[in-house]
Formats: sequence, C-alpha cells, structure tokens
Amino acid sequence: MKEIETYSENIFESIKHIDEEGKEYWLARELYKILEYGEYRKFLPVIKKAIESCKKSNQNVNDHFVHVGGMVDIGSKAKRKVEDYKLSRYACYLIVQNGDSRKEVIALGQTYFAIQTRKQELLEGLSEDEKRLRIRRKVKIGNYGLNQTAVKSGVKDLARFTNAGYKGLYNGETADDIFKRKKLRYREDILDNMCSEELADNLFRIMHTESKLLRDKIDNEYMADAAHYEIGKEVRNSIERMGGTMPEELPNPNKSIKEIEKDENL
Repeated sequence: MKEIETYSENIFESIKHIDEEGKEYWLARELYKILEYGEYRKFLPVIKKAIESCKKSNQNVNDHFVHVGGMVDIGSKAKRKVEDYKLSRYACYLIVQNGDSRKEVIALGQTYFAIQTRKQELLEGLSEDEKRLRIRRKVKIGNYGLNQTAVKSGVKDLARFTNAGYKGLYNGETADDIFKRKKLRYREDILDNMCSEELADNLFRIMHTESKLLRDKIDNEYMADAAHYEIGKEVRNSIERMGGTMPEELPNPNKSIKEIEKDENL
C-alpha cells in the first residue's frame, strides 16, 4: 500500500509548479494527461463540473481556477497558443472528485489531493483554536450542501443518513455514541467539540459524499445511505494507510467552538 501511495505522490508531484510567490499550482493541460484523458477537450467537462462544485462550496472560483495561455508544439518546430487553467490544490481535488472513478489513476488522485489538502488545513501556521473555527465553518457549510443534495437524492430520514457516514468513519459509532463517548452536556453539538484534525476528517467525509451523490446520480435513500457509509469508511481507511490517528482516538478539546466564539466577542 505504501508503494501505491508513493507512486501516486510522485506522479502528481512531478507536474506541480511553484509560482513567484512560492505558491504551488498545476496546469490543466498537464493534469489531463496524467489522469489518462485522451484529449483535452474531453477533460473540459470535468473542469466545468469541478468549477460548479467550487461555487457550491462558497469558494471564490478565481482563487482556484485561473485562465492562462500556453504554447503547444504543432510540428515543424512551430507552436500554437492555447488556453489553459492554472489550478490550485483544491481545484485539483475537485477535478479528481468529478473524474471517471473507474480509472485507477483517478482513485490515486482522490487519495493524494485529499491527503495534501488535509495537511494544508493542519499546517497553515494557525493556532489550534483558529484552525477549529475555520474548519468548523467549512463543515457547517458543507453539511448544509450535503443535506440539500441528499434530499434531492431521495433521502427522507436525514438523521439515519448522517449516522451512516459517522458509522463508516467511526467504526460503527453513531452521532449519539460519539456524544456519549465525549461525555457532552445536553444539547451540545459533537462537531463543536472536535479538535481540528477530527473536524478535517469529517470535512472530507462530507465533501466526498456530496461529490459521490452527484457524480453517481444516486436517486434513492438506500443507495444514498450506503454511499455515505462507504465514503466514511474510505476516509477511515485512508487515515489508517497514512498511519494517522483514528478520529475516536483523538483528544477532546478543552473548549467548545461556542466558547471560543464567545471569547472572541468579548
């Protein structure tokens, strides 16, 4: 498994660029070849889907998908100017989420960019409380979008749908089990009482699940619940492959998100 992770890291790192500000980026015309799309024009619909996903996540598209020009060889030492995209890591993450999941390289890309995005969240130089606040807000937005998509996919019992995801990620635990294990008080939210790493685990579960519901055009409750469980389990497996700490084994923070927000307003 480590050989596969190393391979996936190498192929995507090999086409990574660094701009003059030290920021990393990828070019769409290089990425489509790595992802085994025969022609760039067949890759453009995937980019468009990723852009729509970016908009739904309330992200600024221009921060992640930047139109640029490039030159390609057309033979006889001649070159032609073509359009290209300068892509952030998050843009690449959305692209592989909307790609053809039957391709092995797409699966490798999903793992690679999920891991790298997770690391970025955790290593941005923010304090733990700042990380928690930032990721918790993304989780709140993500949950709203996921629930909307779930309803459109035929889900009527949102509580059961949510628990399916938790069961996959937490090795069978439901939201109530997590609540009891954390020894929370009545009406306290389990998400408000997670460290930044645990919140990041759940953010990936949420984002992956919404992408799968949309990508696979799931239209019934049974399949939606199964998909949420499957994604939760896959996130858990990815953590295990990386040698990370399982979410239920992570330490509980001393303060809830509500307490942090209250302190900020003082």
